[in-house]
Amino acid sequence: MADSSSMEKGVIVQDTPVSPTDSTLEPPFDRAAERRLLRKLDFRILPVLWILYLVNFIDRANIGNAKIQGMEKELNLIGQRFNISVWVFNLGYLVAGIPLQIAFKKYGPKSLCVMMFCWGITVIGCGLVKRWEQLVVCRLLEGIAESAYISGCAYLIGAYYSKREYLTRFVFFCTAGIIAGAINGFVSSLLAKMDGTAGYGAWRWIFIIEGCITIFISVAFWPLVPQFPENCTFLSPEDKALMLARVKADGGHVSDDEITFKKTLGFLKDWKIWAGVAMCLGVTENANSLANFQPTILKGLGYTATQAQVHTIPVYLTGAAFSVIFAYMSEWLQRRYYFYILGWAVLVAGLAVEIVYPPNPKVRYMGVFFIASGCYLAMPVSIIWVSMNCGSGYKRAVAIAAIINFGTAGAFVSSNVFLFKETPRFHTGFSTGLGLACMGATAATIYWYGCRRENKKRDQRRAEMPEVLDESMKELGDDHPDFRFAL
Repeated sequence: MADSSSMEKGVIVQDTPVSPTDSTLEPPFDRAAERRLLRKLDFRILPVLWILYLVNFIDRANIGNAKIQGMEKELNLIGQRFNISVWVFNLGYLVAGIPLQIAFKKYGPKSLCVMMFCWGITVIGCGLVKRWEQLVVCRLLEGIAESAYISGCAYLIGAYYSKREYLTRFVFFCTAGIIAGAINGFVSSLLAKMDGTAGYGAWRWIFIIEGCITIFISVAFWPLVPQFPENCTFLSPEDKALMLARVKADGGHVSDDEITFKKTLGFLKDWKIWAGVAMCLGVTENANSLANFQPTILKGLGYTATQAQVHTIPVYLTGAAFSVIFAYMSEWLQRRYYFYILGWAVLVAGLAVEIVYPPNPKVRYMGVFFIASGCYLAMPVSIIWVSMNCGSGYKRAVAIAAIINFGTAGAFVSSNVFLFKETPRFHTGFSTGLGLACMGATAATIYWYGCRRENKKRDQRRAEMPEVLDESMKELGDDHPDFRFAL
């Protein structure tokens, strides 16, 4: 029998071990106990994934920093050769993203460290290449190795948290990528001083040292990466019982879900996933442009290479603060569409400044702040908003992978419209970014209207059904009559 002190905490202590897949707890849960559980999850899950993503983004974006530290000249990156080296990374994402996400769901979160170890090797390879063709191959392999990392982390976060808590946690996770942009500039400016050491140029040391750090982190963090909820070991039996009950009631994780090729294709027939792809693509294209070309853009404002690296730092820090503040507001108000549009509006303002190209470089520098802030708010909203509306289990995993990996197709565009001959104005690049951003806003509006209309239809149909239904949410997912789409 449960003692009274345990009951006051909102959990029941049993004499027998807690089943990893079941719980006697039912909602509504004790709010004080939930708050204590959330603090434990926040301090145990988010910092680990945050650090890993920090390293991930540094490795992905360091090619932009290496370019202005001598790589362009040494590898003879004439014409569109640098752009090819940039977009081929995203080809790896498209090819391997969904298959590796399914592997992540099947084999568990420790696979994130395996991915990290593999891409660390490819980053070192980028620093050892002799020809630009070799750089292209290394970047392709790096993209393949990284393709399921962000989507895997997004799924893992959603496995532990409810829908109401999902967005802010993912945005906090995404700030690692934003901060990485700032750190990249600072670290690259320091590594630039190693120019000539052991006969290697500064750009080579950027890749080699950051790749070695990646491999070290992947090994060191292996025991720290949390397992899926049913296998977690860092919670007490009481907290684990509450956590599993919350997952069962509102989570997006199903431990015994099965997947087949036919089911995967069935998931991808859902129009909402492709609306999410369009939303993500519209802003990701601009985010990728910022990561890969910002040092070049800032150098075009009159800064030296080192000054350009340093001036990327406040841009990323501002974007991180903006995204966190408004993500919290979105979650508090339980509104996603309005905040996606807010991010889009700020992004468009920044793009307009760069397209007009005012003569004052300080004004153009201000436009870069607007681009970063808008991208880093709208991008996570598009991913989490759609994924939480895709039920649970493998469908959510496939949805996240599709949105992130097909959404990165914007990099194919950005890497081919930021033309070398237009440096530093890049009129074609910014104009294309504006068009894609408007496409994303249109997709978001259609998605919001469609989900709102479907909710009204379900409300009407549900009133004609029995109060208790035979079908379970686990079996039907977002097709269940009681499922309502977040707006």
